[in-house]
Amino acid sequence: MTDILMPALSPTMEEGNLTKWHIKAGDTVSAGDVIAEIETDKATMEVEAVDEGEVAEILVPEGTEGVKVNAVIARLKGEGGLAVPAPKVEAAPAEPAKAKPVKADAPKPAAAASVGGSGERVFASPLARRLAAQAGLDLKAIKGTGPKGRIVATDVEAAGKGGGAKAPATAAKGEARQVQSLEQQGIKPGSYDLIPLDGMRKAIARRLTDSFRDVPHFPLTIDCEIDGLLAARAKVNAMLESQGVKVSVNDFVMKASAMALKAVPEANASYTPEGIAMHHHADVAMAVAIDGGLITPIIFAAETKSLSQIATESKDLAKRARDRKLKPEEFQGGTFSVSNLGMFGIKTFASIINEPQGAIMSVGAGEQRPVVKNGQLAVATVMSVTLTCDHRVVDGAIGARFLQVFKAMIEDPVTMLA
Repeated sequence: MTDILMPALSPTMEEGNLTKWHIKAGDTVSAGDVIAEIETDKATMEVEAVDEGEVAEILVPEGTEGVKVNAVIARLKGEGGLAVPAPKVEAAPAEPAKAKPVKADAPKPAAAASVGGSGERVFASPLARRLAAQAGLDLKAIKGTGPKGRIVATDVEAAGKGGGAKAPATAAKGEARQVQSLEQQGIKPGSYDLIPLDGMRKAIARRLTDSFRDVPHFPLTIDCEIDGLLAARAKVNAMLESQGVKVSVNDFVMKASAMALKAVPEANASYTPEGIAMHHHADVAMAVAIDGGLITPIIFAAETKSLSQIATESKDLAKRARDRKLKPEEFQGGTFSVSNLGMFGIKTFASIINEPQGAIMSVGAGEQRPVVKNGQLAVATVMSVTLTCDHRVVDGAIGARFLQVFKAMIEDPVTMLA
């Protein structure tokens, strides 16, 4: 018998929902066959078989929620292989689909093995190997907690933080202590409803806590007059009306951010222990609110795209984000983020950095405010933006130069169209 395990579909995944089986006991599967659908905290994914084999039994029925990573979900007879994830194609992406990176990394044996410098074989999942390489960790020094000592993603993450493989259990105990502390602080039992944390909320809580605690950050705020932008937007939309494209203020913000990042490349960077990563393109992520949390789909190489392209892509990405139909490569990565709460009337705010990005920009509402021009009081439509910077890579002078370039483009949109 060979176990089929619940796969880790992202570096932060600890559990997922097994929404659908495409196989049943007695079926024969071949490499590449889609055998199941799994819902993570970010998207719905399909799972493919690696090798052929006969399905002996299904251990976790479809519709089961909260299935832990590496839990046995089914078994194959004979020499069958582990299942690996593959993006679920539910809607055509805005650009031609990219090659599936997971299949490129997919192991042929049931447990992937890499060979160390001494010739020692190290058994690890493809995701664990990739994470270890990115973090500069030696797999031979990591103790695996998977089947037969296989190293999995959570082992690498624990090693990277200097902890053990039981970090998730420790976190669970911490959450229990937090509930107990409510009562210890005078909150009466039964006076509140406790809503269980789903995978997305757990991931958000963990990542943002780590970022806010570990990244030395500071905000820079600037006001931009956008009357010229609003006039330019009306003209652009009139020209694009026949194409069914409508450009938003946020699309202008995304475009200006990308061009400002290219003009001030030091702001388009990430901190790593080995050095500062200077990114070749401005891959701008946009925060999209969805049920239970948020997700940040990415406009890749945004500096090379027209306003109409950005508008088309952002609309498509936002829709599929809310439907949870994004592929991992569409929301993982990015070199910079934009979070816009202007539509909710928020005037100004500061976002938490989305690691490993070096900065994130928070956009407030455009509103009419009194301004002084040439010594005279006037009224203008003003939008406040706040840049939260990772001080390890984007210091005050770099952040200020970025905002100066951004402000100039927002206030005179012709400069970003030239």
